[in-house]
Amino acid sequence: MTYDSAAWGALAFALSTLLGVVTFFRWRSKGLSAGLRGSAWTILPVAAWLTGVLELAFDVADSVGRWGVHLVFSPVVWLGIVLAGVSAALFGASALLDVRRRGHDEPTPPPVSRRRRGRGRSAGPAAIGDDDLDDIEAILRKHGIS
Repeated sequence: MTYDSAAWGALAFALSTLLGVVTFFRWRSKGLSAGLRGSAWTILPVAAWLTGVLELAFDVADSVGRWGVHLVFSPVVWLGIVLAGVSAALFGASALLDVRRRGHDEPTPPPVSRRRRGRGRSAGPAAIGDDDLDDIEAILRKHGIS
């Protein structure tokens, strides 16, 4: 056991002791269910220490904090953010230019009708639905509705 490991163990046991005290009072005021839930929370710091997750969590928090400070106070990082914004603007501008060029150079395709008109229909379930639609269209035309 190293000094570093002992320090993490002391932290884990201190957290568990604090949570144990809170659990005791919650158990007394809220009942057995709250006490069992608190007991589960109480043993988690020791489990995290024994598995190495406690030190990992502190390392991750330390790395994120250093990254955040570097992000806020570094002019080089701000230059990178500005360049990323310029890059995004250039991508957007190129997309707009492509849309405009396609709109003037290429003709628009003719609209596609929803159904084919004609006698060559299949005898499947779609044919039955088409006959019903033909009847409905005939009724609507008869009443002047298109």
